[in-house]
Parts: sequence; structure tokens; C-alpha cells
Amino acid sequence: MKFKAILFAVAVSASTLAFAQETKKSGPPAGNAVVGDTYGSVVSSGVESKAISVEKLSKKLKKENKKVENVAIKGKVVDVCDKKGCWLTIQTEDKSQFFVKMKDYAFFVPTALKGKTVVLDGSAERKVTSIDEQKHYAEDAKKPQSEIDAITTPKEEIRFVANGIKVVN
Repeated sequence: MKFKAILFAVAVSASTLAFAQETKKSGPPAGNAVVGDTYGSVVSSGVESKAISVEKLSKKLKKENKKVENVAIKGKVVDVCDKKGCWLTIQTEDKSQFFVKMKDYAFFVPTALKGKTVVLDGSAERKVTSIDEQKHYAEDAKKPQSEIDAITTPKEEIRFVANGIKVVN
């Protein structure tokens, strides 16, 4: 009887170990974000060649009533979420920035993407970002508390949802 109890305990332990979920480390994925690297869906050379500037996107958004689907944008990454790599910001011609999230939270990017020029494939819209959401992203970016406290009004901005991102230089 004791042998059966020990055998049962071993079987339960083995099955628990076999089906245990692997714990994921937190933080953005590793990587150097070299030219040609892609994140999310593949950005084909055809999509890359049709990429427009951030300035053209802004004009297109004004013209097409605040939302543009299936668009490719080329721009410089100025910030990446330090917590997971789940968002990034792109610099605009007037030195402001616009926010990029990954579609369905399906992929993340390494912090090495900062300073790189990328082509984003996805959709864009003009959106009002709440104070709370702005503060949340500022905290993710590890901004100083004084900068976070200075966020006191909602902000209209370009928001981009990326299906895929490709490093181009």
C-alpha cells in the first residue's frame, strides 16, 4: 500500500512538472534592432517602398476624417517602453512625437530600437488621450515624477497601431 502511495505521489509530481507553465521574464525582448530586423508581421519590400513621411500622414489624417487604414510610415524611434517593449514613439517633422502600440498586444520590441529609423505597417488615427493614460505611459517611460505631475490636460495626438515594424537604418 505504501508503494502505491509513493508511486501516486511521484506520478502527480511528474505530471505537475510536465504541465507547469513556464514563467516569462519581464522586460522588453533582447536584440540589437539591426537593419532588416522585423517585429510582428513581415513588412514586405513593397510596403516599405510605399511608406510615407509622418508629415504626409498628418495631412492624410486631416483629409480622411481622423482615421487611415493600411498605411506604412517611415520615421525615427525616439522612445520604447522600458517595461515590456509594448509601445514606442516616433518623432515628427515638427519635433513632436506620436504614439505607436502593437496590434492586439501581439509582439514587443527591444529598447535597442531607440534612435533607429523604422517602417511601420498598420493604421493611424487622431485620438484624444486622457490624462490618466498619458500619466500611465509616462510612468512606463520612467519619466521623473515632476514631469508626470505636469500632465494636466487631455491631448489630441496621432495614435498608430502597428501590425509590423521593420528596421531600415
